[in-house]
Amino acid sequence: MDTSHIRNFCIVAHIDHGKSTLADRLLELTHAVADRDMRAQYLDRMDLERERGITIKAQAVRLTHNTYELNLIDTPGHVDFTYEVSRSLEACEGAILLVDAAQGLEAQTLANFHLARDAGLVIVPALNKIDLPAAEPDQRAKELADLLDRDPDDILRISAKTGEGVEDLLKAVIDQVPPPTGETDAALRALVFDSMFDPYRGVITYVRVQEGELPSGSRIRLMATGAESDAEETGVMAPEPMPVDALGPGEVGYLVTGLKDVHLAKVGDTITLAGKHAAIEPLPGYREPKPMVWSGLFPNEGGDYSELREALDRLKLSDSALSYEPETSQALGFGFRAGFLGLLHMDIVKERLEREFDLELIATAPNVEFHVIKGDQTTVVHNPAEMPVAGTFDRVEEPIVFATVITPKEYLGAVLDLCQSRRGELVDTTFLTPERAEVHYMLPLAEIVFDFFDHLKSNTRGYASLDYEPWGYQESDVVRVDVLLHGEPVDAFSTIVHRSKAYAYGKQMTERLRELIPRQLFDVAIQAAIGSKIIARETVKAKRKDVLAKCYGGDITRKRKLLETQKKGKARLRKVGRVDVPQEAFIAALRADAGAKKK
Repeated sequence: MDTSHIRNFCIVAHIDHGKSTLADRLLELTHAVADRDMRAQYLDRMDLERERGITIKAQAVRLTHNTYELNLIDTPGHVDFTYEVSRSLEACEGAILLVDAAQGLEAQTLANFHLARDAGLVIVPALNKIDLPAAEPDQRAKELADLLDRDPDDILRISAKTGEGVEDLLKAVIDQVPPPTGETDAALRALVFDSMFDPYRGVITYVRVQEGELPSGSRIRLMATGAESDAEETGVMAPEPMPVDALGPGEVGYLVTGLKDVHLAKVGDTITLAGKHAAIEPLPGYREPKPMVWSGLFPNEGGDYSELREALDRLKLSDSALSYEPETSQALGFGFRAGFLGLLHMDIVKERLEREFDLELIATAPNVEFHVIKGDQTTVVHNPAEMPVAGTFDRVEEPIVFATVITPKEYLGAVLDLCQSRRGELVDTTFLTPERAEVHYMLPLAEIVFDFFDHLKSNTRGYASLDYEPWGYQESDVVRVDVLLHGEPVDAFSTIVHRSKAYAYGKQMTERLRELIPRQLFDVAIQAAIGSKIIARETVKAKRKDVLAKCYGGDITRKRKLLETQKKGKARLRKVGRVDVPQEAFIAALRADAGAKKK
């Protein structure tokens, strides 16, 4: 198709501002889906997305309207999936910036706006949910116009639920978003912006052709890995897979590579033709995502380790923000240390592994990455077991984030108090409108990844929104808290926390384990320690066999003799006995720990 009739655009917005609903209306308007097949959240393919009502994976779909070919990418809205959004932006020339007419600008709205602007995209602003009784379209249009430096009358007003104004929005996209550039005769360069694994067809990549032509059946080469293969099939999502003869400049579609090794296809790679028609320079690609939260993933059954490795390899194809490396735990056996962009990302990955690959997993307590510095040498630690003994290093630095909170002015005091209690440093406070404030704080990442968002929502009755970005490292007084059972440390329960929170964590874990560990034939001491200093202790009392049951009547010395024999046996058990912690106790304790941190 002539590139002048192609438009590539995405929808970006804060979570729950109506992106998926708008995508549904666009599908209906362009008759991409038959009425009998239409369902709500059509582009949310995973059961997990439909159950939770959130978009996790960006989805590309081709629409046809008035001789124009429109390639739409529906993106997630949660801060944990910002990397998914940034990849989608690279495949587009324009973005619909959607804002809820009742809630106005939110933190993620600003973040996505800056992402789209930095990527050089044309912004098409629109107010959604104008049919709601609580909607304030005039006021919200002014807020959005001030952000974009435009006239409020330029802001489109739509209702994705009823379809009002959606056709005008589509016309604005065609008029304002520029067509893609690229010559058909040039050497092929196609950007891989997403991928997945099919057990029968191998690796399937989703590509945006920048220049040249990608014919079905051609010999291709992935420039980063050097892998060559035959393009078994090229096609477009319309919205179901539809094979085509070739993908031309500016077009978005899929490519069945035929590769069976998932490590050969990387998101951000450039596909070109093999042989003399190959391109010389690859496309810029993407920056590597930096994990914010780390956790150990271990199979419930030790024999499932190889299945977990294969599942992680395949999942990484469709979730390139996931990173992992092998790890061994004395308590849990062989597993992987996995890095995530946030707690929601961690929760989604764990649930996808369990659902899609039929695994039962144990996840250890999540923690962030620390830098341990001794002289001019820096050691990166994202596993508490790797933390050196106190006194063997000069200092520890923890990650800091630049947090943006947008809140109604009546809750500003509560937001400031919450941030101060989390060791935050106030940067500035500005008022977007007389009723809404934007607060910037420097906060330790460890203080916000667990329960900060929940407290923020409860303290502001759900009106505040949060966005954050990495800002570097700063020195901090953090310590490793170990949990000892009968004097032996259990690495699965170790964690790194700020010294001011160490006692609370130690107390919580010892109390929880006292309830979960079954009674032995001897007293079991459960201790929390920082180095050699015990900061909390609980005891599981011994089971007592009634050795006097057979004595009724008779001399008291006979009873004393039996009790003394029992006492000696218990003393010997205390020296040589081992505490048997059932797997269920590990799972329950670690889940309770994560739940307590989220409260």
